[in-house]
Amino acid sequence: MKKRTDNFDKFANQKKGSAIKEAFRQEKKKIKLEARAAGEEMRRKKIEKLRGISGEESKEQGARNKGQETRFKEQGARNKTQDSRFKDQGSRFKKQESGNKSQESRIKKQDSGNRSQDRSDASPEIGGKKKRFDKRTLTPQKSERTPDSRLQTPNSQSDLMPLNKFIAHAGVCGRREAAELVKEGKVTVNGDKIFEPGYKVTGRDKVIVKGKQVFLQHNAVYILLNKPKDFITTSNDPQGRKTVLDLVKQATTERVYPVGRLDRNTTGVLLLTNDGELAQKLTHPSFEVKKIYEVTLDKPVTKKDMESILSGVTLEDGLVAADAVGYTDPKDKTVVGVEIHSGRNRIVRRIFEHLGYDVKALDRVMFANLTKKNVERGKWRLLQEKEVRLLKFMNKSFLRKNKDTDNQ
Repeated sequence: MKKRTDNFDKFANQKKGSAIKEAFRQEKKKIKLEARAAGEEMRRKKIEKLRGISGEESKEQGARNKGQETRFKEQGARNKTQDSRFKDQGSRFKKQESGNKSQESRIKKQDSGNRSQDRSDASPEIGGKKKRFDKRTLTPQKSERTPDSRLQTPNSQSDLMPLNKFIAHAGVCGRREAAELVKEGKVTVNGDKIFEPGYKVTGRDKVIVKGKQVFLQHNAVYILLNKPKDFITTSNDPQGRKTVLDLVKQATTERVYPVGRLDRNTTGVLLLTNDGELAQKLTHPSFEVKKIYEVTLDKPVTKKDMESILSGVTLEDGLVAADAVGYTDPKDKTVVGVEIHSGRNRIVRRIFEHLGYDVKALDRVMFANLTKKNVERGKWRLLQEKEVRLLKFMNKSFLRKNKDTDNQ
């Protein structure tokens, strides 16, 4: 056969680009490994030369190292097989433990059943009731424990609780502050001064803090309402008109009452609560709780009338004066702000009507430091614990200044 003289075979048998690159990489890798091995050998010879080791000794050392490496490998293999045996044994132990746990649970269930049966079969003590002792005096006390008594809240009259917890639940302060009051000797229980915050008391005990008796609150509720128009400030209305209680039906299941009154067409801050003691304080004239109103009138208020409101206006039930008065907007003198502490009925409307103004709108923006901030008209919110404490202790920021300072 005639031999081909063209160059086709040269191109057909040529390796592809990827194969060429891979061969080049392998060759390069081989050269690097050889160079690295040569370098390691040179460094080893240098170290041996510095240590004074001959060539034969180095060979013997290399052989010993190789033998030691093989022994290490064999030891590693034995360790792996031993680990596998340990794992198998551990799995068997786990299965055995799970079986033991299930058996223990069955024993516990059986034991609980036996205990309940023992309690039901036990003979009654002292007329069918076990004798209980007072935790404070260790003297026997009568018990009328009902099946649901374990579900009662710690606010029940018969439940024992630490003294500092009692004071905190009375709304005086937090537990830590209450503990400090007790340690300082500012708390008495039934006439005895107590210095131990953990002393046990009940709701029937007479607890006095700083000379003032405090009472345990039973699910006390405090609701701030932004009252809208056309709602009566009363618990019920014989004429069937809408009341403020219709707006707070979803707030609580407790029966609450409005603190003070707002006219049907007066809007703004209104407090509702079932805490009768606090409600009495906030409405009593002696405390002079501060209230701020925004009044919209039919015509601009003159400067002379503003001064009259401050100095005092004589109405049919006596003289009344505002604590402060001013324009809410200098450009609109038909809207004024009035700060007053008097709790007389319709007092703000009567003041302006006496001076010849017609009140178009009346909005209470503050009552005892409570504002309607972030509460839309017709909406409500529950007071925070800090706000309740401030109300109970009559914080100076929402009380009228002392009369002595006013006269100076």
